Amino acid sequence: MKKLRDNRGEFSKSAPGEENYSERDDNNPLLELFEEGFLKSSSTRRDFLKVFGFSFTSAALVTGCKIPVREAVPYVNQPPEFTPGSAVYFATCFYDGHEYSDILIKTRDGRPVKIEGNSLSEFNRGATTARVQASVLTLYDDARLKNPMADQQTTSWKTIDERITGDLARINAEGGEIVLLTSTIISPSTIRLIREFAAGFKNFRWVQYDALSYSAILEANSLCFGKRVIPDYNFEKSDLVVSVNADFLGAWVAPVRFIPKYVARRKLSNGETGMLRHIHYESGMSLTGSNADIRRKIRPSEEKSLLTDLYNRIALRKGIEPLPGPAFREDLTSLAESLLASGGKSIVVSGTNDTEIQIIVNGINSMLGNYADCIDLNRHLKVAAGSDSMVEELVNDMNAGKVKALLMYNVNPLYDWVSPDKFLDGIRKTGLTVNMAVSLNETVGKAKYECPVHHYLESWNDAEVIPGQLSLSQPAIHPLFSTRSFQESLLKWSGSPVAWHDYIKAFWEKEYFPESGHSSFRDFWNSSLGNGLYTAAAGPVTLPPFNRKALHQIKGTAETPSPDDFEIIIYESIALGTGMYANNPWLMELPDPVTRHCWDNVASISPADAGKMGIETGHLLRVGDGLLLPALIQPGQADGTLSIAVGYGHTNSGPVADEVGVNLYPHASMSGSNRSYGFRTSRLENTLTKKPMALTQTHSSMEGRPIVRETVLSKYREDLASGKKFNETDELHNKTLYPDVKYDGFHWGIAIDLNACVGCNACVIACQAENNIPVVGKDEVILRRIMHWIRIDRYYSDSPDNPRVYFQPLMCQHCDNAPCENVCPVSATNHSSEGLNQMTYNRCVGTKYCINNCPYKVRRFNWYRYTNNKAFDFNTASDLGRMVLNPDVTVRERGVVEKCSFCVQRIQEQKLQAKLENRTLSDGEIKPACMQACPAGAIVFGNLNDSESKVSRLFNDPRQYFLLDELHTLPSVGFLAKVWNDEDI
Repeated sequence: MKKLRDNRGEFSKSAPGEENYSERDDNNPLLELFEEGFLKSSSTRRDFLKVFGFSFTSAALVTGCKIPVREAVPYVNQPPEFTPGSAVYFATCFYDGHEYSDILIKTRDGRPVKIEGNSLSEFNRGATTARVQASVLTLYDDARLKNPMADQQTTSWKTIDERITGDLARINAEGGEIVLLTSTIISPSTIRLIREFAAGFKNFRWVQYDALSYSAILEANSLCFGKRVIPDYNFEKSDLVVSVNADFLGAWVAPVRFIPKYVARRKLSNGETGMLRHIHYESGMSLTGSNADIRRKIRPSEEKSLLTDLYNRIALRKGIEPLPGPAFREDLTSLAESLLASGGKSIVVSGTNDTEIQIIVNGINSMLGNYADCIDLNRHLKVAAGSDSMVEELVNDMNAGKVKALLMYNVNPLYDWVSPDKFLDGIRKTGLTVNMAVSLNETVGKAKYECPVHHYLESWNDAEVIPGQLSLSQPAIHPLFSTRSFQESLLKWSGSPVAWHDYIKAFWEKEYFPESGHSSFRDFWNSSLGNGLYTAAAGPVTLPPFNRKALHQIKGTAETPSPDDFEIIIYESIALGTGMYANNPWLMELPDPVTRHCWDNVASISPADAGKMGIETGHLLRVGDGLLLPALIQPGQADGTLSIAVGYGHTNSGPVADEVGVNLYPHASMSGSNRSYGFRTSRLENTLTKKPMALTQTHSSMEGRPIVRETVLSKYREDLASGKKFNETDELHNKTLYPDVKYDGFHWGIAIDLNACVGCNACVIACQAENNIPVVGKDEVILRRIMHWIRIDRYYSDSPDNPRVYFQPLMCQHCDNAPCENVCPVSATNHSSEGLNQMTYNRCVGTKYCINNCPYKVRRFNWYRYTNNKAFDFNTASDLGRMVLNPDVTVRERGVVEKCSFCVQRIQEQKLQAKLENRTLSDGEIKPACMQACPAGAIVFGNLNDSESKVSRLFNDPRQYFLLDELHTLPSVGFLAKVWNDEDI
């Protein structure tokens, strides 16, 4: 058909995915007439009369169009607890073998659509991370495994059970070894089941494997304290934190637990004038380093000498024998004195997977007395239990033919093990191989049997992330495909007739019910299931002595690299993590909070090194042998180093993940008994070929404007408003043509504490999930067309060598004097009686005047129809993917503007609920998606007309200011100035 020009945008040709689509597909005869030339530049009188005459019958023709039939199956007997159209929440927990959170699942008519943190949880305190928020989308992933398979052929569960059971019995009778390889298991019921399963075989081994290893911490704590555990870190009890290459706010161990604790000692609310001091050493700019008061650059090869020198200076003051090794290149006397002055109120951590380094860290913390309050070895974290040495031994045994059966669950070693080819050879030499995974990955298809498992939202399970802190998982939807839980398979293959759900109940009745205080098990079970949580006795609290013999494991300083060598740091990204969710488009398009790029991994290089080699951002670099990556000039990167994220470079994980970026896992190596995430190379070549990069922010300077306002603690104590640098002259002479705006009822507003925000991006994905924000793809991001309603702006100070970093969440400011409203020719954007800047989508004609007139650049334009469009085949192009859409929020069409609405659907829902209950709304009852997901509690929403509300108190805080307040737009979003701790302890 001939494409008409549309007043919604530049539609001179068909949009991607719409080449075969026309309005004729909707069987509308009226539009056919228009396409015959009525809208050409000159029309005749005959054309006019033709249309005029047709108008008398057009209404009947249009209303007579056939409506597509959509089937609905009603309840025969409607359950009383379900009301069609109303949300139902289920308490459960998220654990993928790497990250944990207690959560609530919001379902609409039996369909999970949103994840929230469980506020009853002591572990994550109602917070979530970006990956937890995005995990609901993986439920509707077209790359999920849908049926059991044997020798690459679809089969039935009955057939596959008979074959596997027979093979296991034969191998057991022959005395062959059977190995179960799993991710870290924190389910006490599953651990009991695995032990019972193992008891049925003569020669059985269980190996736990983590894609990103923490085995050095486990090994060091075993040597130093006799406990192979990862301790919990109580940042809220510390005055000083010294971290070395540990991104505990971004990706290390459990950020969702550490962020609230860390921020609790950084917030300056209610007149507080004391705060935690944070000193950070690292090679590449991380989220944690960005938030530190003092950040120092080191090369990876310098970490051991740094920590050894720090240990020796503290040991000298304590009268303890020092360790062998030279002094660090910088004087650490002041740092050692600060740690000693903190008197057991400090934490020293390292994120390097090296046993010797972890032993030195343990020695420092022990000398300082930090294990009494700040580091907890008793209520430790169970999120990682894998042993690199055991996995390496398994791979060697498989290749030697010693292993006769290999059962794999929730692992992808052909992608993330250091030698995937060797692992594949071992699989081929093993007689019986079974793989149990949720979705496509590189290991899928290599085993004899594929037994797909439920998504966690379809499963029963339990968890014990901290001793005594138990959680229950329950299905929020019936299984979408022919899958079953891993535990159900073990029960079947062991010959047990018990269902997994009944097994968990029986386990809880025996282990936890007797001490619960409930009169009946049914009450206990229903209470635990409803809350999603149960706290059991955790055992005696003991403080094991530090075993100084462990220090004998330290063999001296690390090898000094050549000055010409580059040291490569392999790190975990905030978005993709281990790479398990690389096929999740929400996460693939989530900008890194520091680099602000997405849809690729990059080689971050220091400005000095880039200048020497003539490297520009986007230049393809050849790193060592076989690595080709785009460069990104990263302020704060240590000279002589490159930082590259894992999680990319997939070959069999789905259309979003495949062939995006480079896989770095094979470039890690075994160093002693642990994997080392880094290597050295003398070859770094600039190919001078430039690759387009999906950057969402290309300018990092505030250009002297007070966009993010800041002060230091010493000045803040003297003047609480020291960070609030108003231009008093502008305020004095400010004039406006706008009338004063008064709100009789509600006046909604948001306060954002920049001292609490760490830039973790949880709010970005929470907003995307709640408000049906589309994924646009790499090409559109390159054109600066990303659709996120809230973004985290990142700014640097003027020093590119080691800048100070600022994060600022930015959404629509809902200005009372909104510049966007008075330029819209059709009043598609207007102001509500409650202070909301509203969008009427079916009125918008896409002039984009509002976008041009918005000084905050927070409005987004739908250049194409992103939903149900094969050209944007991410998550909303299939019926399965569209199941994630929130029915409370309109899906926007091509050619309209959209933006943050303060989650108006949540406002209306709570207002109506309060009206039904004949009561007033309470403060904090309404939580926009960004506020509810924030692990730092940095975002506060409420009624500005209520002087007692939390948001009103924050608006009256001396640190409060408005962004670009000289424009007098009167935003409803206020910021609290950033305060850095400049005071030595």
